Amino acid sequence: MNRDSINFEREDIPVLFRRIFLPTLLGMLCMSAMTITDGAFVGHGAGSDALAAVNIFCPLWLLVSGVGLMLGIGCSVVASIHLAKKNSKAANINFTQTIVVGSCFSLILLGIVFSLPIQTARLMGASEQLMPLVLCYQRWMSVAFPAIFLQSVGLMLIRLDGSPRYAMFCSSLPSIVNVALDYVFLFVLNMGLEGVAIATCTGCWLGGLMVAFYFLKLNKRIFLYPLKWTRKSLLLMKRNITYQLKIGFSAFLGDLSIAMLMFVGNYVFLKYMGENGVAAFAIACYIFPIAFMTGSAIAQSAQPIISFNHGLQNTERVKETKALAVKTALFCSLVIIAAMTLAAKYIVSLFLSPAYEAYQVAIEGLPYISLGFVFFILNVVLIGYYQSIEKPRRASVLSICRCAIFLIPMFMLMPEIAGEKGIWLAIPFSEALTTCLASWLYYKNNRQSV
Repeated sequence: MNRDSINFEREDIPVLFRRIFLPTLLGMLCMSAMTITDGAFVGHGAGSDALAAVNIFCPLWLLVSGVGLMLGIGCSVVASIHLAKKNSKAANINFTQTIVVGSCFSLILLGIVFSLPIQTARLMGASEQLMPLVLCYQRWMSVAFPAIFLQSVGLMLIRLDGSPRYAMFCSSLPSIVNVALDYVFLFVLNMGLEGVAIATCTGCWLGGLMVAFYFLKLNKRIFLYPLKWTRKSLLLMKRNITYQLKIGFSAFLGDLSIAMLMFVGNYVFLKYMGENGVAAFAIACYIFPIAFMTGSAIAQSAQPIISFNHGLQNTERVKETKALAVKTALFCSLVIIAAMTLAAKYIVSLFLSPAYEAYQVAIEGLPYISLGFVFFILNVVLIGYYQSIEKPRRASVLSICRCAIFLIPMFMLMPEIAGEKGIWLAIPFSEALTTCLASWLYYKNNRQSV
């Protein structure tokens, strides 16, 4: 799609949103397909313990993607406003600074994981039974940290640059490659969980390199800008990155909420239900990216429209875009809940055979946890809205409630109240409370909010 064919200021909102949303959603669902395919291959090719081992490592993966999303959203919002004001130099400087700082973070984390592998696995909650599998998966997946970051940031800026279809390809092509390599490494070469990790790592690096290629060869308005390394320039970089982090912090908390969900959930399921409980919970966690990616696709599609018109103080277009995003979130969430409830048995069979004890545990629990999807997707969209209009404090409050204030107490209380069913219902209750808080904040500040 040619960048000049997108007019954020004048084009009809439903048409504009649809043109961005459909390829964005397809790209996001392809990323979810990569995750689900990994789970299916792991479950059927390596067993339920391997499935649990992957779930143990995933919070660390989400930490990297969360930092990338935080900087990506912050940079995209700042760059959108600068471009609306015809200040392309400032937009490009912010973009380059984001790439430099985020790349350093991902490399440092990679070094820590490689230096302290056993300590890292234990911190993530690996039991002695799962430790060898966690170490195997962790070794290869940590190599992908820089690529995960680059893809998280780059896709946001590629869409802003007017190329949502290329952004879709940056998500979909690596997914296809990952699926093919999964099959070869696991079922042809019999490499087990290590083969799955290598395939996923390869897919991540392909996506990262495609993003790098775009900004080196295909970009139109957003470029890597030569940075100065004087004291004044470093102070300006610190100021710019701090502001980006402030805007995107709630997005990081969004990924952190999923990481905390998995991290705390792994401990709780292990305590009450053992390794089979963790494996069953892992299946739910493989499904959760569908809800998260759907919400993210809606939020990220609305973001450039809202941010651009917010920069022009065009409040009517901002309101119209927000309303459309909320309606889309409600529709998509209801479709997902219906699918998860009616097809629980078939979904679980994608990951495990009936021979595993975790199979029946997952079938019984999946309908309960899917009840939270409507609130989950709405929360992602509402948080994205506040980020887009430079109100990060409200977005951060909602995100903190999701990842800590509501989530952890629910995981502690619900098992005591409702037993094993309560463990599955902890997440829906936490998300519902966050949606109630978001609604209260909106109506309380309706006169002041855009």
